[in-house]
Amino acid sequence: MLKMAEPIIHHRNPEFNEVFTRVNRNLKYLFQTTQPVVTLTSSGTGGVEATFVSLFSPGDTIISVNGGKFGERWVKMPRAFGMNVVEIKTAWGKAPHADQILDALRKNPQAKAVYLVHSETSTGTATDVKTMAGLIRDNSNALICVDGITAVGAHELRFDEWNIDVCVTGSQKGLMIPPGLAFVALSRKAIEAMEKSTAPKFYFDLRKALKSYEANDTPFTPAVSLIVGVDAALEMIRNEGIENVWARHELLASALRAGIEALGLRLFSDSPSFAVTPVWVPDGIAWKSFNKILKIDNGITIAGGQDDYKDRIFRVSHLGYYDELDMLAFVGALERTLAALNYSFEAGAGLAATQNVFLSHRANAMA
Repeated sequence: MLKMAEPIIHHRNPEFNEVFTRVNRNLKYLFQTTQPVVTLTSSGTGGVEATFVSLFSPGDTIISVNGGKFGERWVKMPRAFGMNVVEIKTAWGKAPHADQILDALRKNPQAKAVYLVHSETSTGTATDVKTMAGLIRDNSNALICVDGITAVGAHELRFDEWNIDVCVTGSQKGLMIPPGLAFVALSRKAIEAMEKSTAPKFYFDLRKALKSYEANDTPFTPAVSLIVGVDAALEMIRNEGIENVWARHELLASALRAGIEALGLRLFSDSPSFAVTPVWVPDGIAWKSFNKILKIDNGITIAGGQDDYKDRIFRVSHLGYYDELDMLAFVGALERTLAALNYSFEAGAGLAATQNVFLSHRANAMA
């Protein structure tokens, strides 16, 4: 935040080039790749749109897994560009199964890509991208394209080792800075596919981004202050170590969920993400009252459910720069809120369960 508050620098001078060179190098570390990771001034959705219009053409077949609001977007978006979309629909809170992917590939051998959501933000559900990528690679020539917007920096991701072709993330998730940047990792196979694309494009043309990338530059005016901020964030991630960052997110998620379940609340997802945890609103408690008390009286901001789950679930983030005390603070605030709404539970049960996970982890680490 302090770096982003410094006086702005011009994006076509050596000072910015030095920063951007470092950002490009550290993005490779974040994605665990030796391939290019281009930076776009847009939200993560813009980054995904860039992949559709830059790699494919109208009439191409795309297989998209839809298990939530964002998977749904990756069905609607390519259709808007005249592509033929094969939708693999899973219930909200359920991850796709291998046989669903295999069935779609067998029925659509002409498919140019399979789009997977690594961590579905709307449902807090994680997909086993490593397994799915291996399955796709063994049974198809389709590009493996990953929405990593909530996952990158929270879940293990090894772009090169897992043979992923495309992965997109955004600045406001695991990278800990405000929204406004998208990052797109591209394999050689994905770059080659760009030469065949006939979809209309201009600003989101990844060929332009790649050409500028080679000179540690951008084809259009970038969000300079955000890039300065992400430079600092990437340095923090590198100093902590990416494996340690992944482990921290898993620990925070596990401890938080232990505390929530100790209070008698039910988790929503069958395949929980390490980035966000969705929880059923207890029976008899109104979402608006619950959210108001948590926010106004306790200073805690959470997200509600979407579509059919509006007012039925709430979502808690443990993504980015959160630490153990943040989880304890949330569970404490949750207990206070539930008590104010006359929900029956043993006071301190959630805090004890959360703390026990942290203390057990610490003891095991020291053993």
